[in-house]
Amino acid sequence: MSTSTTAGNSPGTVTRVAHAGLGAPASAPATRPLHSLHLPRLALECGQVLRDVRQAYHLDGVRDAAGTNAVIVLHPLTGTADAAGDWWSEVIGPGRAIDTRRYAVIAPNLLGSCHGTCAGDDRAELPPVTTRDQARLVVELVRALGFRGIALVTGGSLGGMVALEVAASFPRLAHRTVAFAAPAAHTAWAIGWNHVQRRALATGGDAGLALAREIAMLSYRSEREFGARFGRLREEDGRFAVQSYLRHHGDKLERRFTAAAYRALTGAMDAHDVGRAREGVTAALRRVRGLLVGVGVTGDALYSEREVQAWTRAADAEYRCISSVHGHDAFLVEQAQVAAIVSEALATPVPGAGEAGPAGGGYAVAGLVPASSAPGGQRSCQAQVVA
Repeated sequence: MSTSTTAGNSPGTVTRVAHAGLGAPASAPATRPLHSLHLPRLALECGQVLRDVRQAYHLDGVRDAAGTNAVIVLHPLTGTADAAGDWWSEVIGPGRAIDTRRYAVIAPNLLGSCHGTCAGDDRAELPPVTTRDQARLVVELVRALGFRGIALVTGGSLGGMVALEVAASFPRLAHRTVAFAAPAAHTAWAIGWNHVQRRALATGGDAGLALAREIAMLSYRSEREFGARFGRLREEDGRFAVQSYLRHHGDKLERRFTAAAYRALTGAMDAHDVGRAREGVTAALRRVRGLLVGVGVTGDALYSEREVQAWTRAADAEYRCISSVHGHDAFLVEQAQVAAIVSEALATPVPGAGEAGPAGGGYAVAGLVPASSAPGGQRSCQAQVVA
């Protein structure tokens, strides 16, 4: 079942498709029907061009007359586009912090994932993609849906990195940006974790995906939580309880994800640096016109509070903190705290946020040309769409 419409001057074709996700593993659980934006071609930063790109997404709520009530919610590494129905269900919905009676919530599946978004016949692995590539494709979707501005762009971990790239690449587009548990540039520590996980994939292919997930879980949670939750408890078979926990999460991911997607997305994370070819993080993020908030997590072993605080100070941005025993994953677990931070951001007046278009200092999608890079920096490789 599918219906297809092409919006007036918008690039690409927006389609509603009933499937668990293009390119998803056969055993992937069924989800709410996805929508899909089709683009004939998309140029990447690496210089290669993707053909026949399909950007999958969920849309909850309705666009307002001004076209400025979009809220973009971006998933973490192995998340799906179903933020409202799954991983942020306590944050998004009627009467919730992100109220779908007021806002049109767009949750895309990021380029490189296996839960809906794909290119070509989806059988070959993608060339290297970056968070900047992912951000540009998200903005293509915003354009195609007829929005002229974004009330809020937010996400956690990888989703937070892409949110920062949307803000840095299109500094007049989003009225508010809230990045949870995300650095402005991927650290050597985080790159090291990803390297070990990809080594697990190289050793065992799809079978190594479970091991990669087990390794990742050690960085997503905290020593304090493991001690309180598992201690030295053993299962009936003699295994320590923490071993069973890690094995469960590894096996679960192996059933719903792919090694190719894991490589693509961890590679995008490692390449993440909002200051690259923009004269550094400070220059890149101080160009952002709207409210910018970085959210750290107490006890985050992957992206420490100190790391998030450093870029917020450099960018003259706001800093907020989630207090939790759960470590990095607190942005998924502590949804009441997430909701409070998002509510505060949406309630904060932003100069020009009520206006659409570049006149008068408002916000708008002014084509797809990102903010200019530093002279002599890396070549800007904007997305190109042929209707």
